[in-house]
Amino acid sequence: MGTARILTRFFIISTAADLDDPEPVTQRLLRNPKDFAALLAPFYGTKAATMFEELFTEHLLIAAELVNAAKNGETDKANDARVRWYKNADEIAAFLSSINRYWCKAQWQDMLYSHLEMTENEATLRLQGNYTADINVFDKIETEALKMADYMFCGIVKAYSR
Repeated sequence: MGTARILTRFFIISTAADLDDPEPVTQRLLRNPKDFAALLAPFYGTKAATMFEELFTEHLLIAAELVNAAKNGETDKANDARVRWYKNADEIAAFLSSINRYWCKAQWQDMLYSHLEMTENEATLRLQGNYTADINVFDKIETEALKMADYMFCGIVKAYSR
């Protein structure tokens, strides 16, 4: 989750600053769902890994839509993307809880919703030029991403150590 988080930050910064690298940053970011799928496949099979890859890819693409809409002042597009982003989080939470009995749907939803809220806040602060607050939010997101990774890891260990 760390690489995805760092690359999401790169995307936000690139978009906010109109840098020339959003395309290569996006392409690298979109490798992460494939990497996750490769890690999950030995435990949950190719079909489940592919489903997670699709959900995670959708998650990242919606996030990009939301950041771009916010940057361009397109409130309706941003609102639509936000609704789809939270729906996607619900789908991810439901999916993960369906493949591992040690992963609770409500727990995943709580973590994902918090992550989405903080990521949107991070992007908003960056777009507003409030860099100190933006960096502080990034630190919180980093901590939360590590908690999600720990939760995922512990669920796998519990499921396969009995």
